[in-house]
Amino acid sequence: MKFTLTKALGLVAAGSLAVPALAGNAPITTEEVEAAQKAWGDGIVAISATHSGGGNYEERARKHLDTLYNYDNGMVLFKPTLAAEDQFRGTYDEALSYFVTGMRAEDTGFAIKGWTDVRFENEGIVTDDDNAMAMGNYYFTGADGSVTKVEYTFGYVRGPDGQLKINTHHSSMPFQPVAVASSE
Repeated sequence: MKFTLTKALGLVAAGSLAVPALAGNAPITTEEVEAAQKAWGDGIVAISATHSGGGNYEERARKHLDTLYNYDNGMVLFKPTLAAEDQFRGTYDEALSYFVTGMRAEDTGFAIKGWTDVRFENEGIVTDDDNAMAMGNYYFTGADGSVTKVEYTFGYVRGPDGQLKINTHHSSMPFQPVAVASSE
């Protein structure tokens, strides 16, 4: 008996039989990307809350990086929002520095600024078998209720544990045009 094999059914060929695909080989879905975004936002809020509560926020930030970023499995392209002197953070330690302060003078601890909520608004999500990209705006709510809009592009790959890992993180403040004085 032959089976019709489709990725939608999560089947792969094994001789003349079809067997369930391993989680690591399943195509990345939009729902997985959205779940990864929620986990990322919840992680930033947890780091802020741990810092505000006097807890070990650096350890919480390490958990965030270990769980959500692909540093253990390959290169991560990371361009943080508030980085100007050292625009790119290619190592785990540089990313940790950005989130909780440390290696760079410009690092004031993005993840310890008292964020109480992070909301993603996707312009679009592109998925492929083994990677995905998402782009849009995310909104950070401060302890005073103010909201900061930031533009982002995140890339994802599936890690050895079957979970999505960030391999590209680019974020920036929205463009603010400069008014040009009239010569009249």
